[in-house]
Amino acid sequence: MELQEKVPVPIFTEVDKDVFLREIYPERRPAVLRGVCLGACLEKWTVEYLGRKGGDREVKIHVSTVPQMDFLHKNFVYKTLPFKEFVKRASEKKHTDFFLCEDESYYLRSLGEDVRKEPADLSKQFPDLAEDFHIPQFFEPDQFFSSVFRISSCGDKSEVLDIDSPDLNRFPEFVKAKRYECVLEPGDLLFIPALWFHNTLALQFGVGVNVFWRHLPAASYDRKDPYGNKDPAAATRALQALERALHTLDELPADYRDFYGRRMIQRIQKRTYCDNVSSTTTQDATLSSS
Repeated sequence: MELQEKVPVPIFTEVDKDVFLREIYPERRPAVLRGVCLGACLEKWTVEYLGRKGGDREVKIHVSTVPQMDFLHKNFVYKTLPFKEFVKRASEKKHTDFFLCEDESYYLRSLGEDVRKEPADLSKQFPDLAEDFHIPQFFEPDQFFSSVFRISSCGDKSEVLDIDSPDLNRFPEFVKAKRYECVLEPGDLLFIPALWFHNTLALQFGVGVNVFWRHLPAASYDRKDPYGNKDPAAATRALQALERALHTLDELPADYRDFYGRRMIQRIQKRTYCDNVSSTTTQDATLSSS
């Protein structure tokens, strides 16, 4: 059953900083940028090359018996492998050496040196590979937040919600969402604006880099958020204040709660709603290369 309207993500070619900032960024819509110079990674990053560069350094990885990794219910285990062995296994469909089963799936997301405080940075965690990857200079240097290196087995799915069969009892409004879809080819960049949900599916063994830039001034964000997943500080305080207001309304009878709850909703709508902004989510602007 088709639940949502599906819209193809537009593809742009010959994009430089001026074109990006003038024609793409202001629209606040996803966009595929094709043909942007990313450096030597497109030619060099084979399984053999990655294994040789990563060598025996140990990496912490996700391992699952199924391709669809569920990051909400955590249907995976954490394991440690030498990088070259991890890359070899992630590129295979059947494994002679394995942890759980011969067709298990693997996923790596690079982390900062201090995982609780420091965002991921490709140039720090994988400096040899960073030399092959050119980050497009579409934003100012002080807007840079993180560069996350990812490697996944075929079929690995990054999600907290199954968008193909959502629980409509929990998320009844999901049917109203507009679904933007695209298939990335090697070297493509996917621009995901701030405040947009996203879901990915690896159709084959894949290597990618997610580069996050801050959309708001740095002081707007939680400094203790190395993943860039938390709400801006002001939004967090506002949501906490809302929870306190709702607890206060609980002191009233049901019909009074209904009356004043509706008044609160009207005031929120009047003060905050923008007619030209779509309903979306994610903290930072992101350029994903695949």
